[in-house]
Amino acid sequence: MSVETAADRTAMLADYGSTVTKADASTFVAIFDNDFLAVDVDESEVESSEPTLLARTADVSSLAHGDTLTISAVSYTVRGIQPDGTGMTQIMLSV
Repeated sequence: MSVETAADRTAMLADYGSTVTKADASTFVAIFDNDFLAVDVDESEVESSEPTLLARTADVSSLAHGDTLTISAVSYTVRGIQPDGTGMTQIMLSV
C-alpha cells in the first residue's frame, strides 16, 4: 500500500492504527491485522492466523527479528520485517 506523503501516512495511522509497545516500553502506532489462514495438508486443513502490522518505516527502523511487541495486552514476536520502499513497513508476527 503506497501512501503519498509523511503527513498522509501519519493521518492514516491516526485513523486506523493501534498503539504498539516495544520491549523497552517505547510505543509507536501501526495498523494491526490478524487474518485467518487455512492451509491444506494431506487432505486436512490446518487453521491458523497471520498477525501483521503496517507501520511507518521511521518508527520501526530499530526493530529486529525476535523482538517482542505488545498489542492490546497480547505479546507477539517479530518474525519478518518487510519495508515497501514507500515509507511503510509490514511486520510479520507470531504469538
